[in-house]
Amino acid sequence: MNYAELKKAIIEYSKEIGIDKIGFASADPFTELKNKLIRQQELGYQSGFEEPDIEKRVNPHLLLEEPRSIISIALAYPSKMKTTVLSKKGERRGIFCRASWGTDYHVILRDRLKKLEEFIKSKVPDAKMKSMVDTGELVDRGVAERAGIGWSGKNCSIITPEFGSYVYLGEMITNIPFEPDEPMEDQCGSCTKCIDVCPTGALVAGGQLNAQRCIAYLTQTKGFLPDEFRKKIGNRLYGCDTCQTVCPKNKGKDFHFHKEMEPDPEIAKPLLKPLLTISNKEFKEKFGHVSGAWRGKKPIQRNAILALAHYKDETALPDLIAVMKNDPRPVIRGTAAWAIGVIGGSEAEQALQEALNKEKDEEVIFEIEKGLKLIKV
Repeated sequence: MNYAELKKAIIEYSKEIGIDKIGFASADPFTELKNKLIRQQELGYQSGFEEPDIEKRVNPHLLLEEPRSIISIALAYPSKMKTTVLSKKGERRGIFCRASWGTDYHVILRDRLKKLEEFIKSKVPDAKMKSMVDTGELVDRGVAERAGIGWSGKNCSIITPEFGSYVYLGEMITNIPFEPDEPMEDQCGSCTKCIDVCPTGALVAGGQLNAQRCIAYLTQTKGFLPDEFRKKIGNRLYGCDTCQTVCPKNKGKDFHFHKEMEPDPEIAKPLLKPLLTISNKEFKEKFGHVSGAWRGKKPIQRNAILALAHYKDETALPDLIAVMKNDPRPVIRGTAAWAIGVIGGSEAEQALQEALNKEKDEEVIFEIEKGLKLIKV
């Protein structure tokens, strides 16, 4: 078997099926990365969404019998909407991050990896392969960095010269011994823009993220959002793009190669008020195909309430008052109470006072009291 010819054929085929960049890496354990992950764990910087077993995250030999190489793929996604919708008084809108525009990227990348697997099987019938996207054991960015897809930026994203950091990543472990590609040199230089503008100080140093403070992580949590982050979340419903949008390497980068990644503005930037009372069925029908829906409607609804508070949208008061009175979930009732306090006014104060007399849940009572204090400030 001529592995150099096979590698060349795979690269050519990858272009045919809509893979924008492909790289090859050795399947050696990621020793340096392991030390970083242990340190992250010790500092309490992990999100909790990762594979809990660090060994599995860094050792391909635990995931496939006799692995010889890893193929890394990248697909570029759009950074701008071709058509957009405006947020205006009385019709305020939230926003999903760019990585949640269009069809869920897990679906798109799994499709490309499956086609790649089938192609390799047609050439090497006894080839062993294991593919993964994001939710797999390996660290996508660690593989992509080793495979020369891009360098690991100070914003903890893989930055490619061609597409900036606006890329989805996936990988395939295989028992075929491909010649590895050269990793790329770090090109961030002395730039610290991403660190400087992070709204919550989650980027504690170049390439080090405290996920517990990252807005992208916080938007996916289901409980009460800690007070210090409530006003920093802005109108974000899912994810955060700040460390990408300020990156000089992303300037002018906007690619529309994949039809399924194109955003529907009404989904990527939805009206906030209708989200407060959306049913599970309606939520699945409208948002079920995007990656930002993976945690269900509750975090999105909580974030929509915080966004209405961010806008101090007085027209939303009747909606928020109804949520505070009627929603069965304490987190949603309590967050609504806090938002009513932020918006303020006599109607808000009266509604909070009435709710205080009727509410039984201690956490919600605490939020109502917070709301009343905000009005009196």
